[in-house]
Amino acid sequence: MRTVIRTIKDMDKILLTVSIILFVFGLFNIVTASSQVSVLRYNQPLYNYFYKQLFILVLGFILTIFILIFPTKSYYLFGKASYFVIAALSILVTFKGENWSGNQNWITLPIIGAVQPSEFAKPFLIVYLSLLFEQFYRKLRNKDIKHYDMLGKILLIGSFFPIVIFTQKDYGTMIIVSLIFFILFLVSPILKVEKLKILGLGLGFILFAVLLLFASSKNIFSSAQKSRFQFYDPCSRYEQGGYQVCNGFIAINSGGFVGVGIGNSRQKSYIPESHTDSVFAIIAEEYGFIVTSLLFFLYIVVLYRLLKLASVVRTIRCKYMSFGIAVYIFLHIFINLGGLFGSLPLTGVPLPFLSYGGSFTLSLIIALAIMQRIHVEYKNEKIKL
Repeated sequence: MRTVIRTIKDMDKILLTVSIILFVFGLFNIVTASSQVSVLRYNQPLYNYFYKQLFILVLGFILTIFILIFPTKSYYLFGKASYFVIAALSILVTFKGENWSGNQNWITLPIIGAVQPSEFAKPFLIVYLSLLFEQFYRKLRNKDIKHYDMLGKILLIGSFFPIVIFTQKDYGTMIIVSLIFFILFLVSPILKVEKLKILGLGLGFILFAVLLLFASSKNIFSSAQKSRFQFYDPCSRYEQGGYQVCNGFIAINSGGFVGVGIGNSRQKSYIPESHTDSVFAIIAEEYGFIVTSLLFFLYIVVLYRLLKLASVVRTIRCKYMSFGIAVYIFLHIFINLGGLFGSLPLTGVPLPFLSYGGSFTLSLIIALAIMQRIHVEYKNEKIKL
């Protein structure tokens, strides 16, 4: 009992409080955001998505308790094992996965139900890379020895998921996983000269692959995916793929300063994914500028707490895990809102805390639970000193 009380006491209270506020707000907003989809499109009860999301949050709470129990040293066993389990599931999805909106990235497992392994790849890729950086740190910084075996392992672990997810045609998730690996690679303990050589080889490989695809005349993008690259001025291309972003614009502009009122959104009838990747538009319409500004502030608080922890922890693995998870959350916010605001192609990635989605929400909770475990260890280290 004392251990439990001490663990709770040593958690990052600000990060915990803000996370709970965002998750609870997102949960209740899903009721109104999904009402049209649930009742009219799928003939389901009004609270269908609410109860599903609530179940995921409860499951995430249980997982958080387990994650808080195990020290980050144990990740050398559990973290690596989880990576390979997700890798195996990803390969299975590639061959036997279920197609959803042109992406073959889902698989239905007994008892568990529908799962998207690529979402879980994000936190466990961060964990595994962080462990490798710690394991090889001294050797990677030593200029007098060859690093081929270590660099090969890091590149293999980091590039596996982007390649597999590419074959599943889930390009939004592939971009995020690739950027997580790329950014962690840039800040890794690998020597600068070796980074430049690897980046040069990587760029050459990408160019060769692009040329090969053009030469083979193979169409890797569907017509719907191609239309998303024309993200500028979506309302002028309403019938040619711009309808989702255009209706998002209308929703955001309709919200004004205080919003049209909870449940009074008109655009949720026209936005295809009003409770998932376009949920922010419904929030802006119903709650207005004041609430959306507060949400931006809470996002900043979350990212600040993660980066602050990354700057003060003493173990190499915890530094990279903290920084990697901050990058992971930031990329989801940036790419989701960038697509919704017409500044980036609409990729369909969910918005942290607010979008409906079982696999992504559980993945996010796992990442935040790892951060809390890191904070507990940091507080214990300070006591020992």
